[in-house]
Amino acid sequence: MEKLRDCGLLIKQINDELRKNANNALRPQDMTLAQLDALVELDRAPDRQRSLKELEQILHVAQSTAAGIITRLEQKGLVEGLGDAGDRRIKLVRITQAGIECAHAALHHRAEAEEQLLSGLTETERDIFYTLLKKVRNSL
Repeated sequence: MEKLRDCGLLIKQINDELRKNANNALRPQDMTLAQLDALVELDRAPDRQRSLKELEQILHVAQSTAAGIITRLEQKGLVEGLGDAGDRRIKLVRITQAGIECAHAALHHRAEAEEQLLSGLTETERDIFYTLLKKVRNSL
């Protein structure tokens, strides 16, 4: 009888552990992984700003969740909300200098976490692993 491989379960377990570790590491900065993801996306964006609707789509969250994330980041002074000059219905979000600094520090910690995640793999295995992960993601 062929042995069943539950890849989905393994991926979920890895994801759960990574999210738990990331949120624990961010807790002293009063930050969540979702907030950090929003900051990183804003830092990468043209003019370091995006519409709230774009953030919703990029982060794969509901409008109310995106609005809550941005509200909390605004309260911390890490982003600022703006109106679109051409269309008042559009809310733009721009990262502040404090948000940029927070995102860059967090990316450094993310790189360290990824190094730990991949520490058991050779450089060749890392390349293969990354290629396979992209292949699986693109098949969905």
